[in-house]
Amino acid sequence: MEGWRGAWYVPCLASLETLQELCRKENLTCKSIGITTRSLKSYEVEYLCDYKVEEGTEYYLVKWKGWPESSNTWEPQKNLKCPLLLQNFLSDKNEYLSRGREGKALKVRNHVKALSPAVADYIVKKAKQRIALQRWKEELNRKKNHKAMILVENTVDLEGPPLDFYYINEYKPAPGINVINGITTGCECTDCPAEKCCPKEAGFILAYNKQKKLKIQPGLPIYECNSFCRCGPDCPNRIVQKGTPYSLCIFRTNNGRGWGVKTLQKIKTNSFVMEYVGEVITSEEAERRGQLYDNQGNTYLFDLDYDSDEFTVDAARYGNVSHFVNHSCDPNLQVFNVFIDNLDLRLPRIALFSTRTIKAGEELTFDYQMKGSIDLTSDSADGLSPSRKRIRTVCKCGAVCCRGYLN
Repeated sequence: MEGWRGAWYVPCLASLETLQELCRKENLTCKSIGITTRSLKSYEVEYLCDYKVEEGTEYYLVKWKGWPESSNTWEPQKNLKCPLLLQNFLSDKNEYLSRGREGKALKVRNHVKALSPAVADYIVKKAKQRIALQRWKEELNRKKNHKAMILVENTVDLEGPPLDFYYINEYKPAPGINVINGITTGCECTDCPAEKCCPKEAGFILAYNKQKKLKIQPGLPIYECNSFCRCGPDCPNRIVQKGTPYSLCIFRTNNGRGWGVKTLQKIKTNSFVMEYVGEVITSEEAERRGQLYDNQGNTYLFDLDYDSDEFTVDAARYGNVSHFVNHSCDPNLQVFNVFIDNLDLRLPRIALFSTRTIKAGEELTFDYQMKGSIDLTSDSADGLSPSRKRIRTVCKCGAVCCRGYLN
């Protein structure tokens, strides 16, 4: 927090209201909870909570930014200079009513036309969700290491950001696991690919064509130039290491599949889209966690079985946007194993490439039963490893060729 003085602290589990009150009492600022120098000295509308008509005048109950809910006040509409918040309020009210939950929005109570408590409660929940999702979006974009934007959208329900998910850009190895195997040499090319470029040194062909699109078949590895290579950042053999080039949106699906991911830009066939990252753990640890995840009804275990079954990636708590990509029996993404600064065949990086042209706004999916992805699931569509005896899970991908089950 800015403006810290002396040994001042707050409990780590304090509510937002408690933090706001403490900040104001100590004259401290904290942007993450809405306390700025401006809000300490003035009032700014955070969202609108309720509505009533009294003696012909329209009033809105205002939640002030940086102030606890106990400080909410009724204000006449003529005093409000927040057209977007008014629009959100009306939109949320109409959305609630359109679902047939209430007959009339306004009811007369004590000679005052007042909004139904159920409607007002829904509006407040939507406002809080909107703020929480906005903060989550800002956090994701602060932590990502690529230029493309990450958006967040939920027009389906009241679900907010996942409570126990932490965004990372690369593998997070468990204690005792080394994901950098000490590579100390790279190609001497000044114009890749040359005869002695990295793929050929590993015994394979260059994975990309001149348009930087994939040209190899599924199952073949990708060897990119590494940090010791003489070639520069514009080398045509540096694709996955640059991160996703497309702006993506984490969105709430409307058919019970939880969160999903859609692209906001057109993606051409055989283009790199994103990496799958998470905690790197041993297969023994994955077996233990898998049994715990079974009881919770979800898991995100991805076996690194390019050369052996020694390691697994667990993206349940630590991951990137790929954590939210759903399964499809007719996917538009394909898994490839990639080697860059680590040539250990037991620890490939996992990259997802487009299998066809993907339109802007289209959901991104891949087949959880692809090699190397046997035990990967989303939060509501559970792909289950055939290595364990589990109840079969119905697939909700909706593809014409749907297999019916995820396992």
